[in-house]
Amino acid sequence: MTEANAFASQDDILATAGSWLAEGRKVAIATVVKTWGSSPRPVGSRLVVDGDGAMVGSVSGGCIEGAVIKEAFEVMAGGKPRLLDFGVSDEQAWDVGLACGGKVEVWVERLEG
Repeated sequence: MTEANAFASQDDILATAGSWLAEGRKVAIATVVKTWGSSPRPVGSRLVVDGDGAMVGSVSGGCIEGAVIKEAFEVMAGGKPRLLDFGVSDEQAWDVGLACGGKVEVWVERLEG
């Protein structure tokens, strides 16, 4: 996997997704759709992942990215879009490092060209 460019603008992230689709790559996009309390990225933040693990953007600054990327691969492999919910009350949130009292919901979907 390549390292995510978390500082890319939203326009750059979408342009990259379009370029990857035009090249025939499998692409998934993850978007922060809801936050509560302390959250590392605001609503609308995006992470784009291709089938080889290249990525641009960020949905968390790192703490839930691994779990989101895993789900993105499943979606690219033919899975249905899904809403991921990470929060302080979830055991998974502690596992991925979201123990700061926040909640983040991330929508993950496959993009088609």
